[in-house]
Amino acid sequence: MADDAKCFVALLNGLSKQIYFQNAEFTDIILKEQIYPDISDDEFNRLKSKTIGLLKSLVSADMDMTQLEAFLTAQMKRKEGALTEQQAAALRKFWKANKVKIHDSIVLQTMWGNSLQKVSWRVDLQSQTRNTEQISIPTAIMELHLSDNLDLSKASEVVRFELNESKLSSVLTGMQEIEAQINKYTKK
Repeated sequence: MADDAKCFVALLNGLSKQIYFQNAEFTDIILKEQIYPDISDDEFNRLKSKTIGLLKSLVSADMDMTQLEAFLTAQMKRKEGALTEQQAAALRKFWKANKVKIHDSIVLQTMWGNSLQKVSWRVDLQSQTRNTEQISIPTAIMELHLSDNLDLSKASEVVRFELNESKLSSVLTGMQEIEAQINKYTKK
């Protein structure tokens, strides 16, 4: 029963919810009772330990599907504790379905400050004013939506501001410099 693909996928899902999504409902006792009730505690602990090691390897390397195939091949060729073909297929299926979710969960857990959720902007032209020199001068109106990563129940904070043509040009120049630095370090 320990090699049954459905049970192995269930164990992978339960352990990922326990470890990466901090879901307290998925305790070791529940996982054993629900998924592997017929195996001994020692055998379950060995299987759980092996599965956690596999998950940590996948997550820490953020493996793509090509890397996963090479990893699974190596795991199936091991002399001790090798993966079966059914377990490898289950792991492949699990990782394909959950890689992005686990990655996003880890990113959320490691962000402490505010994060930018949305940027919107528009350009307005002033049509009426006391001073005729200000008519038809374009103004960029920016709106930034910020969320607090420590308190997700809080509504996002909205910051609005205006930029005249010279300020907008300065912001765009700064963004181009940032892009150039990013490209320099990522070698694009």
